Amino acid sequence: MAMDVVDYEIFGGSMQYVEVELDPGEAAIGEAGVMMYMQDGIQMDTIFGDGSAQQGGFFGKLMGAGKRLLTGESLFTTVYHNEGSGKRRVAFAAPYPGKIVPVDLSTVGGTLICQKDSFLAAAKGVSLGIAFQKKIGVGLFGGEGFIMQKLEGDGMAFIHAGGTLLEKTLAPGETLRVDTGCVVAFQPSVDFDIQYAGKIKTALFGGEGLFFATLSGPGKVWLQSLPLSRMADRIVMASRAAGGGGKEGGSMLAGFGLGSVLGDDE
Repeated sequence: MAMDVVDYEIFGGSMQYVEVELDPGEAAIGEAGVMMYMQDGIQMDTIFGDGSAQQGGFFGKLMGAGKRLLTGESLFTTVYHNEGSGKRRVAFAAPYPGKIVPVDLSTVGGTLICQKDSFLAAAKGVSLGIAFQKKIGVGLFGGEGFIMQKLEGDGMAFIHAGGTLLEKTLAPGETLRVDTGCVVAFQPSVDFDIQYAGKIKTALFGGEGLFFATLSGPGKVWLQSLPLSRMADRIVMASRAAGGGGKEGGSMLAGFGLGSVLGDDE
Protein backbone atom coordinates (compact mmCIF):
# COMPACT_ATOMS: atom_id res chain seq x y z
CA MET A 1 0.00 0.00 0.00
CA ALA A 2 1.38 3.41 -0.97
CA MET A 3 2.25 5.76 1.84
CA ASP A 4 0.76 9.23 2.04
CA VAL A 5 3.41 11.96 2.01
CA VAL A 6 2.53 14.51 4.68
CA ASP A 7 3.97 17.86 5.68
CA TYR A 8 4.20 18.67 9.38
CA GLU A 9 5.27 21.24 11.97
CA ILE A 10 6.05 20.67 15.66
CA PHE A 11 5.08 23.34 18.21
CA GLY A 12 5.90 23.86 21.88
CA GLY A 13 8.77 23.29 24.27
CA SER A 14 8.27 20.70 26.99
CA MET A 15 4.63 19.98 26.09
CA GLN A 16 4.57 19.61 22.32
CA TYR A 17 2.07 18.92 19.59
CA VAL A 18 2.58 18.11 15.92
CA GLU A 19 0.46 19.67 13.21
CA VAL A 20 0.11 17.51 10.09
CA GLU A 21 -0.93 19.08 6.78
CA LEU A 22 -2.96 16.84 4.47
CA ASP A 23 -3.56 17.41 0.77
CA PRO A 24 -6.99 16.44 -0.60
CA GLY A 25 -7.31 12.65 -0.38
CA GLU A 26 -4.37 12.22 2.01
CA ALA A 27 -4.78 10.65 5.45
CA ALA A 28 -2.96 10.17 8.74
CA ILE A 29 -3.46 7.66 11.54
CA GLY A 30 -3.32 8.52 15.23
CA GLU A 31 -3.20 6.63 18.49
CA ALA A 32 -6.38 6.77 20.55
CA GLY A 33 -6.72 9.92 22.62
CA VAL A 34 -3.93 12.02 21.06
CA MET A 35 -5.93 14.19 18.63
CA MET A 36 -5.79 17.87 19.62
CA TYR A 37 -7.82 19.54 16.85
CA MET A 38 -8.68 19.22 13.17
CA GLN A 39 -9.78 21.73 10.58
CA ASP A 40 -13.09 21.65 8.75
CA GLY A 41 -12.98 19.22 5.85
CA ILE A 42 -11.14 16.47 7.70
CA GLN A 43 -13.20 13.36 8.34
CA MET A 44 -12.43 11.05 11.27
CA ASP A 45 -13.02 7.29 11.01
CA THR A 46 -12.36 4.49 13.49
CA ILE A 47 -11.06 1.35 11.79
CA PHE A 48 -10.28 -2.19 12.87
CA GLY A 49 -6.50 -2.67 13.08
CA ASP A 50 -4.03 -0.05 11.85
CA GLY A 51 -5.40 0.70 8.38
CA SER A 52 -2.42 -0.76 6.52
CA ALA A 53 -4.24 -3.92 5.38
CA GLN A 54 -7.59 -2.58 4.29
CA GLN A 55 -7.31 -4.42 0.96
CA GLY A 56 -6.47 -7.73 2.67
CA GLY A 57 -10.01 -8.67 3.63
CA PHE A 58 -11.31 -9.51 7.06
CA PHE A 59 -8.39 -11.84 7.91
CA GLY A 60 -5.85 -9.11 7.19
CA LYS A 61 -7.76 -6.64 9.36
CA LEU A 62 -8.05 -9.21 12.15
CA MET A 63 -4.29 -9.85 12.11
CA GLY A 64 -3.57 -6.12 12.26
CA ALA A 65 -5.93 -5.69 15.20
CA GLY A 66 -4.43 -8.70 16.98
CA LYS A 67 -0.94 -7.23 16.70
CA ARG A 68 -2.14 -4.03 18.38
CA LEU A 69 -3.86 -6.00 21.13
CA LEU A 70 -0.63 -7.89 21.93
CA THR A 71 1.22 -4.62 22.46
CA GLY A 72 -1.45 -3.43 24.90
CA GLU A 73 -3.04 -0.95 22.50
CA SER A 74 -6.65 -0.63 21.38
CA LEU A 75 -8.04 -2.95 18.70
CA PHE A 76 -8.98 0.16 16.75
CA THR A 77 -7.09 3.03 15.13
CA THR A 78 -8.39 6.45 14.17
CA VAL A 79 -7.84 7.66 10.59
CA TYR A 80 -8.05 11.34 9.68
CA HIS A 81 -8.55 11.94 5.94
CA ASN A 82 -8.92 15.18 4.04
CA GLU A 83 -12.19 15.25 2.12
CA GLY A 84 -11.95 18.96 1.31
CA SER A 85 -10.76 20.72 -1.84
CA GLY A 86 -7.71 22.33 -0.28
CA LYS A 87 -5.01 21.62 2.29
CA ARG A 88 -6.29 20.87 5.80
CA ARG A 89 -4.52 20.32 9.12
CA VAL A 90 -4.91 17.95 12.05
CA ALA A 91 -2.87 18.15 15.26
CA PHE A 92 -1.74 15.43 17.67
CA ALA A 93 -0.63 16.28 21.21
CA ALA A 94 2.00 14.58 23.37
CA PRO A 95 0.46 12.75 26.37
CA TYR A 96 3.05 13.99 28.92
CA PRO A 97 6.12 16.31 29.02
CA GLY A 98 8.80 15.44 26.49
CA LYS A 99 9.65 15.69 22.81
CA ILE A 100 7.89 14.55 19.65
CA VAL A 101 10.32 12.77 17.33
CA PRO A 102 9.59 12.81 13.58
CA VAL A 103 11.07 9.77 11.85
CA ASP A 104 11.06 9.31 8.07
CA LEU A 105 10.99 5.51 7.87
CA SER A 106 12.54 5.55 4.40
CA THR A 107 15.75 7.00 5.93
CA VAL A 108 16.11 4.29 8.60
CA GLY A 109 15.67 1.23 6.40
CA GLY A 110 11.87 1.14 6.43
CA THR A 111 11.51 -0.33 9.93
CA LEU A 112 11.64 1.09 13.45
CA ILE A 113 11.32 -0.80 16.75
CA CYS A 114 9.81 1.28 19.56
CA GLN A 115 8.32 0.96 23.02
CA LYS A 116 4.61 0.17 22.92
CA ASP A 117 3.53 3.50 24.45
CA SER A 118 5.76 5.79 22.36
CA PHE A 119 3.82 5.78 19.05
CA LEU A 120 1.83 8.97 18.47
CA ALA A 121 0.81 9.25 14.81
CA ALA A 122 1.90 8.39 11.26
CA ALA A 123 1.09 8.82 7.61
CA LYS A 124 -1.64 6.51 6.31
CA GLY A 125 -0.06 3.27 5.10
CA VAL A 126 2.52 2.88 7.85
CA SER A 127 2.07 -0.60 9.34
CA LEU A 128 1.93 -0.95 13.13
CA GLY A 129 3.12 -4.45 13.96
CA ILE A 130 4.83 -6.26 16.82
CA ALA A 131 8.46 -7.14 17.45
CA PHE A 132 9.15 -10.07 19.77
CA GLN A 133 12.52 -9.97 21.49
CA LYS A 134 14.24 -13.26 20.63
CA LYS A 135 16.31 -13.66 23.78
CA ILE A 136 14.70 -15.15 26.86
CA GLY A 137 16.44 -12.63 29.12
CA VAL A 138 14.78 -9.76 27.29
CA GLY A 139 11.44 -11.53 27.46
CA LEU A 140 11.51 -12.14 31.19
CA PHE A 141 13.29 -9.03 32.49
CA GLY A 142 12.79 -6.34 29.88
CA GLY A 143 11.03 -4.06 32.35
CA GLU A 144 8.75 -2.42 29.79
CA GLY A 145 7.82 -5.76 28.24
CA PHE A 146 9.43 -7.92 25.60
CA ILE A 147 6.69 -7.21 23.05
CA MET A 148 7.52 -3.96 21.31
CA GLN A 149 5.93 -2.11 18.40
CA LYS A 150 7.34 -2.38 14.89
CA LEU A 151 6.63 0.48 12.50
CA GLU A 152 7.09 -0.45 8.84
CA GLY A 153 6.80 1.52 5.61
CA ASP A 154 8.40 4.44 3.83
CA GLY A 155 6.29 7.25 5.30
CA MET A 156 6.57 9.65 8.21
CA ALA A 157 5.96 8.46 11.78
CA PHE A 158 5.85 10.46 15.00
CA ILE A 159 6.91 8.98 18.33
CA HIS A 160 7.05 10.56 21.77
CA ALA A 161 9.97 10.61 24.20
CA GLY A 162 9.48 11.66 27.83
CA GLY A 163 11.69 14.36 29.31
CA THR A 164 14.81 15.15 27.28
CA LEU A 165 15.56 13.25 24.08
CA LEU A 166 18.91 11.65 23.22
CA GLU A 167 19.36 10.63 19.59
CA LYS A 168 22.56 8.68 18.99
CA THR A 169 24.07 6.67 16.15
CA LEU A 170 26.03 3.69 17.44
CA ALA A 171 29.11 2.48 15.56
CA PRO A 172 29.55 -1.26 14.91
CA GLY A 173 30.29 -2.91 18.26
CA GLU A 174 29.60 0.28 20.27
CA THR A 175 27.41 -0.52 23.28
CA LEU A 176 25.28 1.56 25.64
CA ARG A 177 23.90 0.25 28.93
CA VAL A 178 20.54 1.87 29.56
CA ASP A 179 17.67 1.74 32.04
CA THR A 180 15.08 -0.41 30.32
CA GLY A 181 12.39 2.28 30.55
CA CYS A 182 14.62 4.90 28.89
CA VAL A 183 14.66 3.08 25.53
CA VAL A 184 12.27 4.82 23.11
CA ALA A 185 13.18 3.34 19.74
CA PHE A 186 15.98 1.81 17.69
CA GLN A 187 16.73 0.46 14.23
CA PRO A 188 16.46 -3.32 13.73
CA SER A 189 20.23 -3.46 13.12
CA VAL A 190 20.78 -2.57 16.79
CA ASP A 191 21.13 -5.58 19.09
CA PHE A 192 18.86 -5.19 22.13
CA ASP A 193 19.54 -7.37 25.17
CA ILE A 194 19.05 -7.41 28.95
CA GLN A 195 21.93 -7.83 31.40
CA TYR A 196 22.06 -8.55 35.12
CA ALA A 197 23.33 -5.66 37.24
CA GLY A 198 26.13 -7.89 38.53
CA LYS A 199 26.25 -7.35 42.27
CA ILE A 200 23.32 -8.17 44.53
CA LYS A 201 24.06 -5.16 46.78
CA THR A 202 24.02 -2.85 43.75
CA ALA A 203 20.83 -4.45 42.51
CA LEU A 204 19.00 -4.16 45.83
CA PHE A 205 20.18 -0.75 47.03
CA GLY A 206 21.36 1.06 43.93
CA GLY A 207 17.85 2.12 42.95
CA GLU A 208 18.24 0.99 39.33
CA GLY A 209 16.85 -2.54 39.68
CA LEU A 210 18.25 -5.97 38.91
CA PHE A 211 18.60 -5.55 35.16
CA PHE A 212 19.46 -2.98 32.52
CA ALA A 213 19.26 -2.91 28.72
CA THR A 214 22.23 -3.09 26.39
CA LEU A 215 22.07 -1.53 22.93
CA SER A 216 24.87 -2.51 20.54
CA GLY A 217 25.52 -0.95 17.14
CA PRO A 218 25.48 -0.42 14.33
CA GLY A 219 22.36 1.72 14.13
CA LYS A 220 20.43 4.63 15.49
CA VAL A 221 18.82 4.73 18.95
CA TRP A 222 16.48 7.18 20.65
CA LEU A 223 16.49 7.44 24.47
CA GLN A 224 14.30 9.38 26.93
CA SER A 225 15.29 10.85 30.27
CA LEU A 226 11.80 10.53 31.80
CA PRO A 227 9.92 7.27 31.13
CA LEU A 228 6.20 7.40 31.87
CA SER A 229 6.58 4.49 34.31
CA ARG A 230 9.24 6.35 36.31
CA MET A 231 7.13 9.51 36.50
CA ALA A 232 4.09 7.46 37.59
CA ASP A 233 6.14 5.72 40.31
CA ARG A 234 7.30 9.06 41.72
CA ILE A 235 3.74 10.40 41.78
CA VAL A 236 2.55 7.30 43.64
CA MET A 237 5.42 7.57 46.14
CA ALA A 238 4.68 11.25 46.74
CA SER A 239 0.98 10.59 47.29
CA ARG A 240 1.75 7.85 49.81
CA ALA A 241 4.19 10.10 51.66
CA ALA A 242 1.50 12.75 51.87
CA GLY A 243 -0.70 10.30 53.74
CA GLY A 244 -3.75 10.91 51.61
CA GLY A 245 -3.95 14.67 52.09
CA GLY A 246 -4.42 17.01 55.00
CA LYS A 247 -2.97 20.43 55.73
CA GLU A 248 0.58 19.09 55.65
CA GLY A 249 0.09 17.22 52.35
CA GLY A 250 2.99 17.77 50.00
CA SER A 251 5.29 19.15 52.69
CA MET A 252 8.47 17.61 54.03
CA LEU A 253 6.73 17.03 57.35
CA ALA A 254 4.16 14.78 55.72
CA GLY A 255 6.78 12.24 54.74
CA PHE A 256 7.81 11.82 58.40
CA GLY A 257 4.29 11.78 59.81
CA LEU A 258 5.01 14.81 61.99
CA GLY A 259 2.27 17.06 60.70
CA SER A 260 -0.42 15.67 62.97
CA VAL A 261 1.87 15.79 66.01
CA LEU A 262 2.76 19.44 65.49
CA GLY A 263 -0.83 20.22 64.63
CA ASP A 264 -1.90 19.42 68.23
CA ASP A 265 -0.09 22.50 69.45
CA GLU A 266 -1.91 24.88 67.17
